[in-house]
Amino acid sequence: MKTRSTSTFEYRFRTPGSTAEGPIRYAVGQSGQDIVLVARSPRGICAIFLGEHADALRAALASAFPAVDLIEDQQALQSDLAHVTALVSGEAAEGVVDLDIGGTAFEQQVWRALCEIPVGRTRSYGAIAQALGMPDAARAVAGACAANLLAVAIPCHRVLRSDGTISGYRWGVARKRALLAAELDA
Repeated sequence: MKTRSTSTFEYRFRTPGSTAEGPIRYAVGQSGQDIVLVARSPRGICAIFLGEHADALRAALASAFPAVDLIEDQQALQSDLAHVTALVSGEAAEGVVDLDIGGTAFEQQVWRALCEIPVGRTRSYGAIAQALGMPDAARAVAGACAANLLAVAIPCHRVLRSDGTISGYRWGVARKRALLAAELDA
């Protein structure tokens, strides 16, 4: 298990292609106008979903982890949920939260590169591909961003088109724009 620390998250990457161990406990809360779902495996937070409807986020969680028991547990995840909702709102969050990160070897490579982008800064898909030594892999980088289950923790919202415009985001372009604006204001 490889680990990388920041002031907010402890990144724990699973063996590429491996699945999260269960049970997975989850909680749903609100941050501004966003509904936030935080899910935790025994190893750490394995999903952070943003949306407008709690039921849609629960369905997305079930789809992401089809072979694992899912248990709603607001009380046990109260601290994790508070931490994540603060970050979504652009506020400082205290403490360190463990993340349980899956994905393929390539996705993990992309996500590590994204975690190096400073708060309030952006990179293009092409620049990420170039930094990985794969200059023709911009579309694959975009695919890895789309596969990210950890909104805000793995900052896919900091990746833009090569012309600097905002493009697709798993949780919506308007939300991506709001997250970037919150970081610039911080």
